[in-house]
Amino acid sequence: MKSKILILLLFGVLKVGAQTSTFSRVDSLFERGRYKLALSQLDKIEKSSFLSNYKTAVIYESIDNYAKAILFIEKALVYKKDYKAKLKLAKAYLKINKPSKTINIYEAILTKDSLNLVLKYQLGKLYLKNKNAKKAISIFKGLIQKDSLNANYSYQLGLSFSLLNDRDRMINSFLDTHSKDSTHLKSIIRLASSFNKLNDKDSTQIFVNKGLLIDSNHIALNKLNINQLYRDKKYQVAIVSLLKLDSVLKNDTYVASMLGRSYYNLDSLNKADEYFRKLYYIDKDNYKSFTYRGHIASKERKFKDAETFYRMATHIGKEKRDEEFYSLATVNYELKKAKQALFYFDKAFKENIKNYKALYQYAKLSDDYYKDKKIAYNHYIKYLDRFMDKDIVITDFIKGRIKEIKMMYFMRGQSLE
Repeated sequence: MKSKILILLLFGVLKVGAQTSTFSRVDSLFERGRYKLALSQLDKIEKSSFLSNYKTAVIYESIDNYAKAILFIEKALVYKKDYKAKLKLAKAYLKINKPSKTINIYEAILTKDSLNLVLKYQLGKLYLKNKNAKKAISIFKGLIQKDSLNANYSYQLGLSFSLLNDRDRMINSFLDTHSKDSTHLKSIIRLASSFNKLNDKDSTQIFVNKGLLIDSNHIALNKLNINQLYRDKKYQVAIVSLLKLDSVLKNDTYVASMLGRSYYNLDSLNKADEYFRKLYYIDKDNYKSFTYRGHIASKERKFKDAETFYRMATHIGKEKRDEEFYSLATVNYELKKAKQALFYFDKAFKENIKNYKALYQYAKLSDDYYKDKKIAYNHYIKYLDRFMDKDIVITDFIKGRIKEIKMMYFMRGQSLE
């Protein structure tokens, strides 16, 4: 009897030893990249185990075959509820875009190990990715209580508030991030962008400058800086930054457009035209390239060329084109084509009923062109109804002209109704 038990024990030891030897060969083959031979060795193992399945999963994971990796990790977990295997399974599900499965695994682990801050952080980011802002906020608030100095917790909390369009708490979270880590570039970018949307020029510039000290080539921050320089009419300084961006972003519409506009405002018309030509080459649907080429031709008093460019802009453009129609009216007036000018001033106003200058010019030119002053009078009245407080000079002129027309028709004994 004793001899039989001894034989069975020896047989078991031999089997374990054989498996151990097989796993050593598998590890050696895998380390040298012979993954197919390693899989072949694992496939020869007669009795499946946690380790055989887990090692098979690891190999499939290494060659991005996540479906097979998931299959063998799940087989391994039947033998042993291993923590590392569960994490590997969760990550594999993420790779095949099944975050809900990963969330379920993380949540299950955290019910038994609530002090695992690393896993909580990853779970919070997954909630955020899945647009579950409330759960993400709960996670990150809890993490901040555990570690109040961790800047990334505050940053992720800010992102969570942004999902709820909670602007104030979002900004406060990013400010909290910055106070914990003054080199946290992502929070600086978010703060610069947020203050820019609030039209807070000073705060925007503070964070733009902070960010550019950390990364002078950051594209979004450079664009914010350039936009502010352009608004401040610091065109030469803007051009320096734009040329730097142009060397990095080849054929970028923003850079070409802003270089063209900056040179145009400096009356460097040839350089401006060069960049507006480039803008059209990059983006055939960008009708503003023709608008500005029309402006350049107008400045050079080449009104026929200007008219052609403006027509091209109105033909290509699909957005509000009141600037283009207004410009067409202006060049037609210069070409002594008053009726065409009237037509385009009217088109400009109809394209954008907030364009008070178009309505004023239409009324004024009607006054000059038509003998019947009722036409102009009605447009003057319309202007006062809509835009009385827009421009005091225009308003004073219109009020005076209305009085004159009324007097004229009164003296004739005619009605303006």
